[in-house]
Amino acid sequence: MQGLLLIDKPKDMTSFSAVRRVKYLCHEKRVGHTGTLDPLATGVLPIFIGKATALSSHLLDADKEYVARVRLGVSTDSCDITGNVIRESQVNVTQEQLLEVVNSFKGEILQTPPMFSALKKDGVRLYDLARQGKEVEIEPRKINILEIKLDGFDGAEFNLFVKCSKGTYIRSLCRDIGEKLLCGATMTELRRTATSGFNIESCVSLDLLTEENISNYILNEEKAVENLREIKVTEKQALRFCCGGQLSFERLKDSFDEENEIVRVKYNDIFLGLGRADLEKQELAIKCVINSIK
Repeated sequence: MQGLLLIDKPKDMTSFSAVRRVKYLCHEKRVGHTGTLDPLATGVLPIFIGKATALSSHLLDADKEYVARVRLGVSTDSCDITGNVIRESQVNVTQEQLLEVVNSFKGEILQTPPMFSALKKDGVRLYDLARQGKEVEIEPRKINILEIKLDGFDGAEFNLFVKCSKGTYIRSLCRDIGEKLLCGATMTELRRTATSGFNIESCVSLDLLTEENISNYILNEEKAVENLREIKVTEKQALRFCCGGQLSFERLKDSFDEENEIVRVKYNDIFLGLGRADLEKQELAIKCVINSIK
């Protein structure tokens, strides 16, 4: 069994647990997800099966969209409602004040990840250090908030729509909005509505999947990389590519101008894998081989 499975991850389940469930249902050891979701979060979780797992790293750089529920006046150590409350404050924020602060986060900004995260410090996960009561300095990282909107503000809570670059922590964004408003804030709900060109409408609930029907929901893995340029090869070139051989530019019909450009390599209708342009050697190197021909 091989391909791409788009899961609507349920609440209170880790991304690893979702992968483990899929492994059991499809009887395949090689299963991996792209873009971890916290147990609190729900939504789009792309899962690769079989040889298609080689494509997972390609989706990590994709932009993502979220809808979060934010509560003002409460700050927690994890920046979400599952953490310990470290401060409570009165909320005297107008719609105009909130809108001005929310809009100030649009664009490229520096963000400090939450202490309760899977990032590592000196080889140790930050959440493990946090559980030991240790505090360490966390370097801010550059992220890009491409779009941000608020909705449904009732004086204490509101919904936040965010389209952002990889590496963005919505929990940290909620925390920083609260700090800028001088009353604190924490995230109470989070739903990823889109990533890598896939939206929530394309996903299946994990609860609906069984050993008998899971194959009906597995998509061709090529859908995950359809944004990449397609390069057609001959049968001889396809055999060489599948056996680990680079392809000379002069023997390909397509031209290459961008160093390290990643392209889809196809023979007829068969998606063979991904190639990488090596301008110095004038060759199409192998990024990964997904399918082969006989």
